[in-house]
Amino acid sequence: MKKFTKLLASTLVVLAAASTAMAADCAKQQKMEAYAHPTMFGSQAQETATADATYIVGGKILKSENQISVQNKDKVLVDSWVKDIMSLIKDQQNGKVFNSKMPVLRSELAVILSEGFNLKNKKVSKSYKDIPSDYWAKDWIYGALNSGVMIGYPDNKFRPDQPVTKAEVFATIAQLIDVATDRSLIVPQFNGKDLQYIPKWAIAPTKEVVASKLLDEVPNPDKVNNDEYLSKEQVAYLVGSLRQDWAYKNRVAKDPNAPSDIQNYAPTALKIKLADRLSARQSNVGDKFTAKTTQDVTIAGKCFKAGSLVKGEVVEVVRPGIKNPGYIKVKFVKIKDGDQCVKFPKNISQAQADAIKNPNILARLLGAPFSTAGRIVGVVGRTAGSAVDVAGNGLEQFGDNLSNVFVDTFSLQPVAGVKNVGNAVVTVGKGIFDICKLAVSGTFGVLYEVTDEIRYVIVPSYSNASSLNPNEELTILF
Repeated sequence: MKKFTKLLASTLVVLAAASTAMAADCAKQQKMEAYAHPTMFGSQAQETATADATYIVGGKILKSENQISVQNKDKVLVDSWVKDIMSLIKDQQNGKVFNSKMPVLRSELAVILSEGFNLKNKKVSKSYKDIPSDYWAKDWIYGALNSGVMIGYPDNKFRPDQPVTKAEVFATIAQLIDVATDRSLIVPQFNGKDLQYIPKWAIAPTKEVVASKLLDEVPNPDKVNNDEYLSKEQVAYLVGSLRQDWAYKNRVAKDPNAPSDIQNYAPTALKIKLADRLSARQSNVGDKFTAKTTQDVTIAGKCFKAGSLVKGEVVEVVRPGIKNPGYIKVKFVKIKDGDQCVKFPKNISQAQADAIKNPNILARLLGAPFSTAGRIVGVVGRTAGSAVDVAGNGLEQFGDNLSNVFVDTFSLQPVAGVKNVGNAVVTVGKGIFDICKLAVSGTFGVLYEVTDEIRYVIVPSYSNASSLNPNEELTILF
């Protein structure tokens, strides 16, 4: 019996551990798919969780933090390199308070530069006494130092926790780029205002960075003008903009005197033409899509010829609805050419739609009746489902109210009994009111869906911001 008891206990422990691991794994892979209706009153939000996705009806929809929009496709989202770098720095600092809006530190600047330009940590030629062997950013710091994009101080210190002024950031970036500027000592303007906290020695590099237009994509431009420091996030956006420019804009040349690692740096820019159609209006979480490369590309040391197959997946969908433009989030999974196959890095730093296409009028007309019918049925079904939930919850509460009337009354608590009679009346009234709201919301939802479909047939560009269409061309920067 003791052996059986031990065996049973061991089995339960193993099952509990497996369940916990499975739950953790599901949490990591959680995706979201949200439907817009009924949302008019924001009432009766529903949420259904599966192993692969969380399905939300109504309620407030929050976007994932780690994402950016595809340029020229505002409502098509991908993972963000900038957000990933912020998460990397936060995770590496072992629970220290982290705020991406605070001034960037020298250690954090080293991480951003090293990750941004693939600066590998070579053999340490000189050590710094304030960088112990277990310092969280040691490898990135020495990557930046040995590559020559950052330097230490004469007293043999790196001062990793010292904030970096924006003038110092501009000087660091300016040594990497070659942009023509005048030689006057007039502090340049950004967004029509003079940049503050720029000492004389930093005027020339600041002019070069401003003239490069790299600051145009940095968030909080007023703070760029008025604050002495750039935030961690702003510096990451600045470096991300430079990576993007060197990948496919080619407006900013590399400085001929820049360190050799920068001279040899080549961003991975993947150019593809889509084969499938994806849309926030009709796609679902888990939908797969394919594309073909239009140029040769080298990824993870392997060369893939033009015409290689790229596979991707839809990971989040929020349907367009009343006061809700919706969005779709995609990820690019792998590239394949014959027997050669490579998975893409977790995140990308930028994506741009280069050639935008719309389905032709015949395709739109033939497809509209089916999608319209499906969306109407969806709205009606979700509205009816919400009404059933309201009725079920209300009847349960109504039964409890009536039960309390008799229990309180025959327990010689007549006041409480009368109070519960009032509660029962309120429960019925509230249920009727909520069902009426749902009916109105569902009716307007149906009208909205029909109007939206008609608008799509007549003006397809209306939904282009939240869709990817066959033969559209994208440039993806890893």
